[in-house]
Amino acid sequence: SFLSSQDDLLKMSHGETWKMQHERLHVKHRGHEAMHAEMVLILIATLVVAQIVLVQWKQRHCRSYNMVTLLQMWVVPLYFTIKLYWWRFLSTWGMFSIITSYVIFRATRKPLSGRTPRMVYKWFLLIYKLSYIVGVIGYLAIMFTMFGFNVFFRIKAEDSMDVGVIMLFYGLYYGVMGRDFAEICSDYMASTIGYYNMGGMPSRNLSDDVCAVCGQKIFVDVDEEGIIEDTYQLSCNHIFHEFCIRGWCIVGKKQTCPYCNEKVDLKRMMNNPWERTHVLYGQLLDWLRYLVAWQPIIIGIVHGINFSLGLE
Repeated sequence: SFLSSQDDLLKMSHGETWKMQHERLHVKHRGHEAMHAEMVLILIATLVVAQIVLVQWKQRHCRSYNMVTLLQMWVVPLYFTIKLYWWRFLSTWGMFSIITSYVIFRATRKPLSGRTPRMVYKWFLLIYKLSYIVGVIGYLAIMFTMFGFNVFFRIKAEDSMDVGVIMLFYGLYYGVMGRDFAEICSDYMASTIGYYNMGGMPSRNLSDDVCAVCGQKIFVDVDEEGIIEDTYQLSCNHIFHEFCIRGWCIVGKKQTCPYCNEKVDLKRMMNNPWERTHVLYGQLLDWLRYLVAWQPIIIGIVHGINFSLGLE
């Protein structure tokens, strides 16, 4: 009878097999409603407590919170990648890690080379733009499948949805990693140059013709149109290379002047409505950081509690 049931399962379609397994699961867990309710309460309570702890940690010790979160963002996907044999992701993760490690090495050297800030911001701006494009394509692929357009091109729904989800994850994941590493490099470089200090007064006085982000001279006037890039003036009247201040604010997640710490109006910095989507994209990346870095740990804690209480 066992062999015949196995033969019947092999003859079934994927949908029928899934339905049969679902029915068996219901039979197995019938009468366990109280246990399931207890497990749901444990999950909700753990999520609430974890959220409170993480918010308090971020408010009281933001630097350590960001470093630990970044480390987990780097390591957690690697664990699942090796465990599930996702070699495509592992190869992209490896290339990103090697190049980013070199960039961080250059950004943390003393004395700092005059060309390093530009190189650092160019790399992370490239990652930011690529992640944005890949993420948008992935989202469109998902919408393309959900509205059934894949049928017109004779593409299987599973294939197009898989491509969309994978591209969306790639875009969001490397977007988060790029911005977090850019923030670390921004602090190191600006502190080394001397016109910026996270905890107090700058060690150098800023001249009118020097950019506080890269420490290089500004040759284009604010009202003049540059050949390669323009000069940008903040509301505090300090001037910067436009590329530098955009890298500082949008990619490096800084919202204050690098020299005087006055609040930067990001909306005024955006020349057209399309650029404002980058700010929304940045907020989405901040939310994803919690999902990727802390959610697996919280779920692991929930499983540990359930196991210790004998709940299955």
